[in-house]
Amino acid sequence: MYLEFVLLIVLIRFIRKDLRTAIEMPEWDKLLFKGMIVSIACMVIELVIHSSRPITFWIAQGMFFTLAYLSYNRKEFRNAKSLINAFLPLVIVIFCTYIIQLIDTHFYKKWSNVFETANLFAVIWMIAMLIINNKQRKALEKERLKTLEKEKEIQITEKIKAQLEIQVTERTAALTMQKEELQLTLDELKSTQTQLIHAEKMASLGELTAGIAHEIQNPLNFVNNFSEVNAELIAEMKEELSKGNIEEAKTIADDINDNEQKIIFHGKRADAIVKGMLQHSRSSTGTKEPTDINVLADEYFRLAYHGLRAKDKSFNATMKNEYDKNIGEINVIPQDLGRVILNLITNAFYAVTEKKKQQTEGYDPIVAVNTKKQNDKVLISVRDNGNGIPQKVLEKIFQPFFTTKPTGEGTGLGLSLSYDIIKAHGGELKVETKEGVGSVFIISLPV
Repeated sequence: MYLEFVLLIVLIRFIRKDLRTAIEMPEWDKLLFKGMIVSIACMVIELVIHSSRPITFWIAQGMFFTLAYLSYNRKEFRNAKSLINAFLPLVIVIFCTYIIQLIDTHFYKKWSNVFETANLFAVIWMIAMLIINNKQRKALEKERLKTLEKEKEIQITEKIKAQLEIQVTERTAALTMQKEELQLTLDELKSTQTQLIHAEKMASLGELTAGIAHEIQNPLNFVNNFSEVNAELIAEMKEELSKGNIEEAKTIADDINDNEQKIIFHGKRADAIVKGMLQHSRSSTGTKEPTDINVLADEYFRLAYHGLRAKDKSFNATMKNEYDKNIGEINVIPQDLGRVILNLITNAFYAVTEKKKQQTEGYDPIVAVNTKKQNDKVLISVRDNGNGIPQKVLEKIFQPFFTTKPTGEGTGLGLSLSYDIIKAHGGELKVETKEGVGSVFIISLPV
C-alpha cells in the first residue's frame, strides 16, 4: 500500500498552505518541499518494486512523526498542530497494523475486523478534522485579510494624511488670498438675488395693476352714484321739512341712511382691495396670520383676469371656481401665499392664451380655481386646459431661471419662488399634466 505517502503528500501540502511557509518560513518551506518530493519518489518506488515497502514505510512513518514532533515542539509549527491531529490517528492505526502483521500474522487475521473498524474511524476522524480545520483556516484567513486591510488602510491613511497636510498648508495660503474675492462675489450674488426677487415681485404686481384699477372702479362708481343720489335726497328732505311733511322727510332720511350703508360697504371694499395691493407689494414680514383661503384665492383670481383683460382686449377665458366653505381661516403668510396663487393663475391664463392662438376653432379656454379641505390639509388647485407641459421639461419647471416663455416675457423665478414659499409653509407644490389636455398645479398646506 502507498496510502501513507498520499496522506503525507496531502499533509505537507496543507502545512505549506496553512503556515504560508513560502513567505513566512522559506527555509522550512524548502525542507517541506523536499519531503514532498521524497514522498512522491517513495510512492513511485513502492508501486514499481513491492519489495521495497519496509524501507519506504519507515521513511513515511519517520516523516509523519517528525512533522508531529515539530508541530508540538516548534513555535513556528504550532498552527499545524490541528492538521497533525487530523492525520495522526490514521497514521498510528496504519503503523500498529503493520507492526502487528510483522509480529503475529495469525493474531492480525483474528482481529482484522477490529483493525478495519479502527482504520474506518481514523479516516472519519481525519475527514471531520480536515473540514473543521478548513473552516478555521478560512476564518483565520479572513481575519488575517481584515488585519492586513486595516494595516493597509492605516498606511494609506497616514500617507494621505501627510499629503493632505502638505496640500492644506499650500492651499490655506491661496484660500486666504481668495477669501476677500469670494466674499465680494458672494455679496454681489446676494445683491443680484435680491434684485431678481424684487423684479419678480414687481412683475407680478404689474399683472395686478390693471385688475386692481378695474376692481376699485366698481365700488368707486357705487360710492359716486349713491353720493349724488344722497345729495338729491337731502335737497328733497329739506323741501319736505319746509312744507311740514315730517313723515315724508323720515322716509327720505331712511333712503339716505340705506345709501350711506351702501357707500360704507363699497368704500370698505375699495379699501380692502388697496390693502391687498399694498400687502402684495410690500416685503413679507414672515409672520403667519389667520387668513380666509377662499377669499384670498378668489380675489387674486379676479384681479389676474381683469389685469390681463386690460393689457390685451382680445384676451378672454372662462373662469370657474369651487370653494370649500368648511375650510375657514388657516395660519399663513398672506402676501407670500397670494404671490404663489397669482403666479399659478397667471401661468394658467398664459397657457390657455397660447393654445387659443394655435387652435382658434372649437376651443374654449378654461381656468379653474378650487379649494378643498382633506383630512388635516387644505388643497388649492389651479387647473387649465392648455397645451400641458412636455415631459422633457417637466422636471425642470421648479428650477430657478428655467422658463418656456419667450425672452423678455418671464424671469424663470416664478415657480421656483412659489415652490420655496410653499415649502416654508410646511406644504407641498406639485403638478399633474398631460400634453394636449392641460395641467393642474396643486398646493397642499397643513391646517
